Amino acid sequence: MALNRRAAVAGLIAVGAGAYRVLRSPVPAAASTGNTLTVFAAGTLAAPLRALDDRFQQANPGTSVQAQFGGSVKMAKQVSELHEAADVVAVADYRVIPKYLFAGPGRKAYADWFAGFASNAVTLVYTERSKYADRINAGNWYQLLTQPGVAIGRSNPDTDPSGYQFLLMLQLAALHYGISDLSERILANAPVTNMRDTETELIPALQSGQIDYLAIYRSTAVEQKLESLALPPQIDLGDARYSALYRRASVKTKNGVVAGAPIVYAATILADAPNAAAAQSYLALLLGAQGRAIVKASGLEPIAPAFASAIERVPVAVRSLTRPWPGA
Repeated sequence: MALNRRAAVAGLIAVGAGAYRVLRSPVPAAASTGNTLTVFAAGTLAAPLRALDDRFQQANPGTSVQAQFGGSVKMAKQVSELHEAADVVAVADYRVIPKYLFAGPGRKAYADWFAGFASNAVTLVYTERSKYADRINAGNWYQLLTQPGVAIGRSNPDTDPSGYQFLLMLQLAALHYGISDLSERILANAPVTNMRDTETELIPALQSGQIDYLAIYRSTAVEQKLESLALPPQIDLGDARYSALYRRASVKTKNGVVAGAPIVYAATILADAPNAAAAQSYLALLLGAQGRAIVKASGLEPIAPAFASAIERVPVAVRSLTRPWPGA
């Protein structure tokens, strides 16, 4: 990522001071042993959090991490609607936490704070077998993806932020290129039959040639070593300089209207976490130097110190690794 782009992210979802090198600092130890830590997280966090789990369990051999991965909205609803017990929830859009886990009409407070720890961007990945793979580039992608016979995969906007962020990106692309029906034309090649709860479920379909292109996060493209398109920052939801522009797009899902915003990953510890002490140690590891290095290696851009939505509510064991959310 270019230096000026990093500086822009610092304006709203800053990648603050602090190195991303792997430090040999001690891993925070949980206060108790012989227990389980349950983590519900976005599918795109599977690789970095599994690496984090290994590091955490090495330092806390008496604590077993049980992680479930899926669409961020789905993971949050497993807590607020299905009433499943968990300790930590980590999502691919920070807005999911207050929308589904904060107190609301007829809903108790499952959480009352969150920490934004990484940023990301939308892209499209493809393989050498994809139609127009030998011709597609940052200048013509939007023309080629409307061609007959092109198959595009995407995630469900009702369950996964990547799904509605792809739709937001298409709306912004229509504005950027001055083609009013661009979104509709591209979506004609991305029917619901090409949709899954999370976009990572479609990677095998891409690699086997069942689909030609897949709307996905830049971090996953890096992690999976997939060919990807460098979309303009005006549309990829990854550059805070264009926050006002992003807000011009909005998508209606079954869960309500979602407006465009820079992509920020966030995590929280649930108010009734069965293993709150271990959860605090886990989040301290994620937000600390070792966690940032793991996050960086996965293709995400760490935010350091992390942004806290309500810093006074952040547990003391984690608070020093956060700063107030800009504008809060």
